[in-house]
Amino acid sequence: MARGLSKASPEGAAGGVHPVWSRDFALFFVARAVARLGDTMLPVALAAGLLQHGYGAGAVGLAMAATAAAFAGFVVFGGVIADRFSTRRLMIGADLVRLGTQALAAGLFFSGRVVLWEICAIGFANGVAGAVFQPGVASTTPRLASDVQGANGAIRIAESAAQLAGPALAGLLVGLASPGGVFVAHAATYAVSALCLLLLRLPPPQAGSEPIPSTFRADLVEGWREFRARTWLWGVIAVWCLYMLTVWGPSLPLVATSVVREHGPGAYGLINSALGAGTVVGGLLALRLRPRRMLRAGAISLFAFVGFPVTVGLGLDVPAMAAGAAVAGAGMSFWGVMWATTVQTQVPPDVLNRIHAYDVAGSLAMMPVGQALAGPSAAALGTDHVLLVAGVMSLVVAVILLAVRPIRDLERADAPTAGSLPSGKPERARAE
Repeated sequence: MARGLSKASPEGAAGGVHPVWSRDFALFFVARAVARLGDTMLPVALAAGLLQHGYGAGAVGLAMAATAAAFAGFVVFGGVIADRFSTRRLMIGADLVRLGTQALAAGLFFSGRVVLWEICAIGFANGVAGAVFQPGVASTTPRLASDVQGANGAIRIAESAAQLAGPALAGLLVGLASPGGVFVAHAATYAVSALCLLLLRLPPPQAGSEPIPSTFRADLVEGWREFRARTWLWGVIAVWCLYMLTVWGPSLPLVATSVVREHGPGAYGLINSALGAGTVVGGLLALRLRPRRMLRAGAISLFAFVGFPVTVGLGLDVPAMAAGAAVAGAGMSFWGVMWATTVQTQVPPDVLNRIHAYDVAGSLAMMPVGQALAGPSAAALGTDHVLLVAGVMSLVVAVILLAVRPIRDLERADAPTAGSLPSGKPERARAE
């Protein structure tokens, strides 16, 4: 931390923005890490709680889908709202709403009166609040740190560590208390996040980035126009839809069922932990490596993901599968930092929230489809064959990303100022 503060650039010092570590970035860092910890506890709480009250796996999936559907359906509108109002206040408000929803869920589980539609309704409200919260994350990071890549790397490491600890902590709470206790802890994480954001002092927006009065529909259309104007941006999202459909979507459920069936839940826990540990390593690498063409470097790192589905598809032993998962996690994490930093530094601040919302919505669109098709595909072709196809497609996706020139040749940029480049023409100004 001291190194980052002592070497602040003159520009960063003048604008109140440090390279990475400062009091305000530390608050944002804690908010993101604690909230992620709570989010990784939720699946354990839902599964344990609903199964205890006589519901099956289908009910658990429905409860989770309610949150995911609300998030995916409303995040684009959340991006427009975030560009029209104070992102910090919106994020605090979203945290307080989720504090209330999870406290209500805790009350239902403690009372023993658990009705599925009520749990789904709570999950839906939680997803809407998340859709309002998420777009502000993209625009907050560059306002707090001039070294946007370093900031994203630090946050990715914290979220990965939280993802490792969350399920274990949730299991401990279920054993010591009840599923209701996990929901209490989850609600508390939103309280901590809201408090950190309340104490946060965001630098004023850059000159020219203040919102210009317009209609909600006009802002929505402008966001879509800005999204389409950047070939590297919509090109990556289009390729990512293929990735979610053929690689990530089927790999997660099929790896879980295959490993648990052949080696037991303990082995799957080990492989999942290895995947999480790999994401920490990828975040550390992203803190140190500064490629000139970030999307090219990120696409190359995606080749590493082949180890996750292929080692399971080939029926290798548990240590080999864990090693493949660790390498895959490192590659995915490095890509994630490269991608987030590219979006945050190439897109003008006045449309960044909306662009990020389209990014999130597009990235997640095909994941549930891939998950839904995993079962029928495995029944028709065999689980091992589907996982091997997923491994091949992970290589194909990386090759496609490297084959598209606006993606491959896009050069890194410092955080832009609104109006510093013609809106909608970032590729020509920066890449050529």
